[in-house]
Amino acid sequence: MTKTLVEMFLYNRWANQALFEACRELTDAQFDTLVTGISGTVRELLMHIAGGQQTQILRTKGRQNEGELNRWSTWPGLDKVVEIVEDTSNELIAIAEVINDDDEIDLSYHGKRYHFPKRFFLVHALAHSSEHRTEVKAALGNMGVETPDLDGWRYSEAAGYGQIIS
Repeated sequence: MTKTLVEMFLYNRWANQALFEACRELTDAQFDTLVTGISGTVRELLMHIAGGQQTQILRTKGRQNEGELNRWSTWPGLDKVVEIVEDTSNELIAIAEVINDDDEIDLSYHGKRYHFPKRFFLVHALAHSSEHRTEVKAALGNMGVETPDLDGWRYSEAAGYGQIIS
């Protein structure tokens, strides 16, 4: 465990919370708008972010495909998707707190077994969430909806960093 890795997942949780909260006032039409250059609707992408985190957590345990959300899942409502992304963000932090650099896992897929360092699934979780948060922000911006500033400086303020010392 390193504080740096944990911090990265603390940022991930903060960014997810900010983005998902920004979607609270969307209409059904806005949730379902498909913007050119974006890989899905806002509704699909929010489920994909939450479900992606579910999947990467399962993969750190050598499991997958256990009913995680995906972009084609039946919409369970924003409150449920927010609950899932909050729970999985917290679980990713917990995994980051205890993972060892040399932890490895075997993962079955289509009748074959593949060998991975567990840390890969944490990298994937971070990259995946970041990529699709960017897509959601682009879709919202295209619709004229104000988007949250997910820059690291905003996170540092929320975390209480950068206090004036003199």
